Amino acid sequence: MKIALGQIDPTIGDFAGNLRLIDQASARARAGGAQLLILPELALCGYPPRDLLEREAFLAASTAALSSLAASVRGELAVLVGFPEVLPEAAGGHRVANAAALIDGGKVVAIRRKSLLPTYDVFDEWRYFEPARTVAPVVFRGLNLGVSICEDIWNDGDFWPQRLYREDPIEKLVEAGADLIINIAASPYTIEKRHLRPRMLAAVARRWQRMLVFVNQVGGQDDLVFDGSSLACDASGALIARAAEHAPDLIVVDVEAGRGELRHFNESDPRSALDALVLGTRDYARRCGFGGALIGLSGGIDSAVVACIASQALGPANVLGVAMPSRYSSVHSRRDAAELANNLGIEFREIPIEPMFAAFLTALTPAFAGLASDVTEENLQARIRGNLLMALSNKFGKLLLSTGNKSEIATGYCTLYGDTNGGLAVISDVPKTFVYQIAHEINADRAVIPESTLTKPPSAELRPDQVDQDSLPPYEVLDAILAAHVEDGLDRQALVAKGFERAVVDKVLRLVRTSEYKRRQLPPGLKITGKAFGTGRRYPVAQAFCG
Repeated sequence: MKIALGQIDPTIGDFAGNLRLIDQASARARAGGAQLLILPELALCGYPPRDLLEREAFLAASTAALSSLAASVRGELAVLVGFPEVLPEAAGGHRVANAAALIDGGKVVAIRRKSLLPTYDVFDEWRYFEPARTVAPVVFRGLNLGVSICEDIWNDGDFWPQRLYREDPIEKLVEAGADLIINIAASPYTIEKRHLRPRMLAAVARRWQRMLVFVNQVGGQDDLVFDGSSLACDASGALIARAAEHAPDLIVVDVEAGRGELRHFNESDPRSALDALVLGTRDYARRCGFGGALIGLSGGIDSAVVACIASQALGPANVLGVAMPSRYSSVHSRRDAAELANNLGIEFREIPIEPMFAAFLTALTPAFAGLASDVTEENLQARIRGNLLMALSNKFGKLLLSTGNKSEIATGYCTLYGDTNGGLAVISDVPKTFVYQIAHEINADRAVIPESTLTKPPSAELRPDQVDQDSLPPYEVLDAILAAHVEDGLDRQALVAKGFERAVVDKVLRLVRTSEYKRRQLPPGLKITGKAFGTGRRYPVAQAFCG
């Protein structure tokens, strides 16, 4: 038997479009001689649909799409597809299950439901779904298929030092006679997961001595990026097939021969992160109806990297870069912004803000009489720029991309209604030190980002001779503390025990705590680390805990 792994990029709620993607994958699967096409979790409706699952019309459209798909599946090829199953009201509990339907010969011949419903980080599946009450393989053309859905495979007792759930659905499937383990998933991307997930899946295959097939969604959806990276392992855990990372793909696995297609895997994490951010930006813009993007170019590293991402995602002809120099803008920053735009081939405009800044200062002079200049005047410049960018976004219908990185957003080193303006925070989950790594990856083939942008000290240029390190610890220290605190959950004492200076730790943790109100007002940001400032991190704004 040959099995096709259909790694598609569905759009939430676009049932007609998703059916077209499935039809295209089916044609490729047939051409490859496959008898079974496997598609991702909730591929029919897109993942995660969230509160759309509470809309009757959405569920009705999903049910109709499944019927339409079933009618189209004829001949030798069968299809296994994820969908939201509407349960009989008499069943009790939630009305919907996260399910997989096996379609063969023009009808749905079997349905299996997800057992383990994640409720942590970005997941909230207990809010919507009823878990499976029984677990059993599906008999298909002489094979017992152990069908599982995403989280069901993430609870292996031998791999994880501490399990999240009492039960292991894979163990039950094997005990019930499964010959082949199948996992359909919408598993979001993180840099760590791109290495961990293949090891975990190989360990499951090796433990149960079963071939394992994993099919993952690809594409960007709001703050999440799905990397695809579908794969197959043989019964020893050896990798025998792998689909592309960050791109739709279809590969065929020969079950009897124990082999399949192997796409190239780039070991570089900065390159992978860059591709993830390009994919997330492209899909966000496309699905929100934007054909182009707009970036404020400061001549600094952050806006340069965002402009490069936008150019790759949407095409240089669809990107506008705007420099807005003030009295404090350096000559080299203005030069770097123009040079970057020229290297990328994007449209470039310069709009000096000095007349507007002077007008604001004049208007505020009576109110500020006798008071020294401080961050208030600095922020005026950022907010003037934010207003100009929003006006250009409105006028030209381009998506404004904000350029703040994770280090700045963590510590509140950003201006509300200024540099935080935008529709998508592209690098909001990228620490400053990693921004530089991505920049060097961008420049690997040719010098796109000017050398001076890479080497000069980071600065907001909102006052004379300002540099970021006037207000923040060195980024190497700051990012290490933030990773340990935000992503690993280490508290004050643990950070000090780890070797960080207590005074620096106190300052960083205070900044993180007091900047929560800013982060609540930011545009959605693309998640690439284990813990982003987004839907997966829920802290109160008004709180006093300092641990």
